[in-house]
Amino acid sequence: MNAIRSPRHMSVELLDAATILGFVEDEEAFTRWVMTRFAALDTNHDGFLSYGEMVEELKTLSAFDQTHMDPDPDEVARTLGSMFKQFDHDCNGVVDFEEFKEETKNIVLAMANGFGFLPLHVVLHEESFLFKAVEIERKANSTANPEVVAP
Repeated sequence: MNAIRSPRHMSVELLDAATILGFVEDEEAFTRWVMTRFAALDTNHDGFLSYGEMVEELKTLSAFDQTHMDPDPDEVARTLGSMFKQFDHDCNGVVDFEEFKEETKNIVLAMANGFGFLPLHVVLHEESFLFKAVEIERKANSTANPEVVAP
């Protein structure tokens, strides 16, 4: 996997479904990444994520943040509320770690399904789960093939 680095902590990586699935199947690495993400979102450190704590994260999962259109604020609110409910499995108004982990896993697996078996070059932020998946795969490949040096 060749990477093109930029000064903004982004890189271009070659990804396919196997890379993403490998990350999810590495239970320890995946849980550690989810735990780090959960802790970063839990700004009041109460062990739960409120809608307010998750709203920016939900926007990154929606198309609203990735278009140049000016979406209807009511539509955005409905969509983000619906997305929050997907995470809040027990409908108690907050998301605990297990709910967050399970729904994150569902999202990641859906992305893997969308990638399919053909590799794609994707621009990734170095803190994203997809970048972490690439790192895990690189580490596994370098362990299996010590003569191959990762960039």
